[in-house]
Amino acid sequence: MGHVSAPAVPSATTSDDSPFRAPSTGRMIGLDLARGLAILGMFAAHVGPDPSVGGPLGWVMEVARGRSSALFALLAGFTLVLLTGRPEPRTGRSGRQAVGRVLIRAAVLMALGYALVLLDTDVDVILSFYGLLFVLALPLYRMSAATLALIAASTALVMPQVLYLLRAALDGGSLADAVVGLDPLARLTGSDGVLELFVTGEYPALTWFSFIVAGMAVAKLDLSRRDVLAKLAFTGAVLAVIGYGGSWLALHLVPGARAGVSVATDGGPAASAWWSDAVGEEFASGHPAWLLVASPHSQTTWSIAGNTGVALAVLAACFAVVRFAGPRVRLLAPLAAVGSISLTAYVAHIFAIRLLGTVDGEEWAALPVLLGFAVAAMALALLWTRFFRRGPLEYLLYSATKPARLIE
Repeated sequence: MGHVSAPAVPSATTSDDSPFRAPSTGRMIGLDLARGLAILGMFAAHVGPDPSVGGPLGWVMEVARGRSSALFALLAGFTLVLLTGRPEPRTGRSGRQAVGRVLIRAAVLMALGYALVLLDTDVDVILSFYGLLFVLALPLYRMSAATLALIAASTALVMPQVLYLLRAALDGGSLADAVVGLDPLARLTGSDGVLELFVTGEYPALTWFSFIVAGMAVAKLDLSRRDVLAKLAFTGAVLAVIGYGGSWLALHLVPGARAGVSVATDGGPAASAWWSDAVGEEFASGHPAWLLVASPHSQTTWSIAGNTGVALAVLAACFAVVRFAGPRVRLLAPLAAVGSISLTAYVAHIFAIRLLGTVDGEEWAALPVLLGFAVAAMALALLWTRFFRRGPLEYLLYSATKPARLIE
């Protein structure tokens, strides 16, 4: 089974447009579980202990960094296919309306992302990039799983090198300033505008496009089949080995590679650059050894392969758990509830970070804060979804897309 019916809850109204309904009975609980894990992973990266604490806790915190946002982006591709028709893509008027809804959704997400940046937290907000990726990937929604997988692989192989060359060309600053100066989006948002979205940002579309297309490919598969889940998990494991293992080999076998990475990261721990975010996110032109690392935020081919592999394995595991757990899957209801209102949970945690700040001038005791965020999110999400079909922001986003119904 790939779907688990949600428990029946009395409806306040029978209108499909109202949030005051029982949860839909056809939700993909495995998908919600994966979304929930991505959200909790982002909590860990943003408010959890530093990986330098070491031990099992430090390892878990390290795994969450970068890989959670990659999972979130891959799931965005899955969502795009759900919005445009699954298992068969919508066509005709229905297809045009679906495209309209996606474009409106993308615009709202981009605006919301820029609004959250104004809160001035330490969080690198992903929503503006997320909205742009929806727009870029939308023309591909009718393609087959095999074609989408080929596009994802091709962009993962090519775009990191393109990004490296573009960042090298912009490294002096004058060209970047000129481009930003001509960009109306940059003036409107106070950011680097289009240049940031595609090249210089934390989630540049040039390299993150691969994640969303990979998610679209997965959404085209029949995940109710055991053999499909097994192949998906195997593919994820292979990609993780290729990504992180390939980087490890390259850093150890290519002469001067680790020395070059150390220079590029201003003395950072090059020995762990094949998997750890401790190497940082720095870029230094003139050090092509940087292309050999697989640090989660490094924007390299190795990192994309490794992060995609982890995301596929997690997604396969979530669907497998739902398939084999039967009624016991209700034990995971709190996590699935967070995933079902993931936009609300993501935005709320950024507001919470902004409001809490620091305590008495000292840094938070990170582990209790992380546990508090996780417990609060799961408890509130579970309570909300008992009575409402959509989360607060999910309903507002759904309402914003209603004008797409006017498309002929």
